[in-house]
Amino acid sequence: MPEVDESTVESAALAYFADLGYTVAHGPDLAPDSPHAERSSYADVVLAGRLRAALARINPHIPADAREEAVRRVLHPESPSLHVANHQFHRLLTEGVPVQYRAAEGRVLHDTLWLADFANPAANDWLVVNQFTTVAAHAGRPAAQRRPDIVVFLNGLPLGLIELKNPTDANATVQGAFRQLQTYQRDLPALFPYNEVLVVSDGLAARIGTLTSDWERFMPWRTIDGDDLAPKGTPELEVLIKGVFEKRRFLDLLRHFVVYETDGPVIQRKLAGYHQYHAVNKAIGTTIQAADPHGNRRAGVVWHTQGSGKSLTMTFYAGKIVQEPALANPTLVVLTDRNDLDGPVRHLRRLPGTTEADAGAGGEPGGCAAAAPGRGFRRHHLHDHPEVPAGDERGALPLAQRPPQYRRDRRRGAPQPVRLHRRLRPPHPRSAAQRLLPGLHRHADRSGRPQHHRRLR
Repeated sequence: MPEVDESTVESAALAYFADLGYTVAHGPDLAPDSPHAERSSYADVVLAGRLRAALARINPHIPADAREEAVRRVLHPESPSLHVANHQFHRLLTEGVPVQYRAAEGRVLHDTLWLADFANPAANDWLVVNQFTTVAAHAGRPAAQRRPDIVVFLNGLPLGLIELKNPTDANATVQGAFRQLQTYQRDLPALFPYNEVLVVSDGLAARIGTLTSDWERFMPWRTIDGDDLAPKGTPELEVLIKGVFEKRRFLDLLRHFVVYETDGPVIQRKLAGYHQYHAVNKAIGTTIQAADPHGNRRAGVVWHTQGSGKSLTMTFYAGKIVQEPALANPTLVVLTDRNDLDGPVRHLRRLPGTTEADAGAGGEPGGCAAAAPGRGFRRHHLHDHPEVPAGDERGALPLAQRPPQYRRDRRRGAPQPVRLHRRLRPPHPRSAAQRLLPGLHRHADRSGRPQHHRRLR
């Protein structure tokens, strides 16, 4: 039996990418001193020739000088902060680069240049390179030279980085590969403004995360197509590469399943887990079917265990559904039953095409949130609502039908059903929430103000 070492794991990983249709290249073949060099120096982390060719192919209607200005903007990040620069680049990748140029008749035109073709994966340039030697100069100390194991390029942009370890070496662990990535971030800062995913593996175990993830947030990817979990004994690295980097799936992940959280100067980049990615896409499929004129108006249920990312799943769902052409500019209504859920709901204000405006004086949290592209994102307070209708004559469609929830009755010890709604702080009787969800506010005294009810525990 041949000896297994790090190069064996690397060869297997490159074979998985070849199965997905990627071009596989050896790092020294692209180096500045090689006959087929694609880098002018070892400091270059973007393959500029491939980037320019892809932009011309994807954006043929945009003049060459405008495309070149977009290349300049990509190659020279505006912010010295790594995490801010990464966020800025991600927006350029997923929302396009704004450009302007002068038309033949002299008018100045404003347009969007796309760094990737999200609708047609075959129009992009897909490349993986092993042993990608990179040198970075640092003021006051010698230049750092590092050689990442595998770099994944999309249209010449280094979006993925994979660090591998020898599975037979007890001292070379997956967590050691994670620490190596932290070293790369310190020594090769020019590589990471473009990074979208980080992967570590020893050939058996494999984990995926982002440049802001700590070790606990590097998670396995347990399915390839989302229908079944990978059988036991399947190498986790194979499942991860084929589950994440399949071309159409990778483009979908980049565009719809990444969010940034900002807490003062701290930026956290979050990538969907395999359960969130596949749940959202299946939920969108059932929503489209339910919203069809012949549908049953019931999109279904997405169930989570505690701490598995319900708020992020909701955010990914909302962010993708508002861009779904089949639903023709939908309005989203988000119901929460506790004030502490207001923070996670604020993810929605960053959805493409939406803005946020607090409803009512003071903009207190909790209750109902409605979002529609171009019409703003509003939060309202709900009062007593016996049930949310499954769909009224105006086509209102709840996002999901909640299953029965249970609590423990301390006196009897048996699980007791709990009502599926909560009585929340009363709104003004003529609030926008009443216009959004007619029939929810049914209990009011003669003064027109809703009555107060005891909160459910």
